[in-house]
Amino acid sequence: MPKIVDPAARRRAVAQAVLSVAARQGLEHASLRNVADEAGLAIGSVRHYFADHDELMTFTMRELSQRISDRIRTHAERLLAPDGRTDRQAATEELLAEFLPLDEARRQEAALWLAFTAAAQTRPELRPCAAEMHTDLHALMSRVLHEARSAGGLPAGMDVELESTRLAALLDGLTLQATLLPDRYPPMLLRQVLRRHLGALKSDS
Repeated sequence: MPKIVDPAARRRAVAQAVLSVAARQGLEHASLRNVADEAGLAIGSVRHYFADHDELMTFTMRELSQRISDRIRTHAERLLAPDGRTDRQAATEELLAEFLPLDEARRQEAALWLAFTAAAQTRPELRPCAAEMHTDLHALMSRVLHEARSAGGLPAGMDVELESTRLAALLDGLTLQATLLPDRYPPMLLRQVLRRHLGALKSDS
């Protein structure tokens, strides 16, 4: 009896092969041949699931984006739907800290995302995903700050949209620096900078 292959699972496995090659050698080395070898497949099998290299890269970037979103959603649900026992300040910090490369898994994830967003500058097919991730990040920052303001933890007259942009820029900058210079930007320092920023927002009230 022929083996039944789940197409969705196979596509995700090939995307993981792209990420593995990119993490070791750089995104520019994630050719169809190298990805097929990494996945243990014939190159024809990869082409069966993806029309071309552009489609494979777009799918992989969306898979990476979804992983980041899924990981953050748990913290977002805890913060934005508190049960009365949730420490809102601590939950806010933990949620935002999920965007920072605080451990090896998140450092690799951040490096991969930076590689894809850099590639989007010259590969138009990747730009929509990069733009969606940016929009989603800003929307989450805005919602977190709106909730904090409604709860009385931030000044009533605070410009939430401006502060959302500032917070997103802070997280982006910390992630870039910590990915490039991990020894100079250890996890403790990243948390201190984030905590100081959140404290400054609160103290203005």
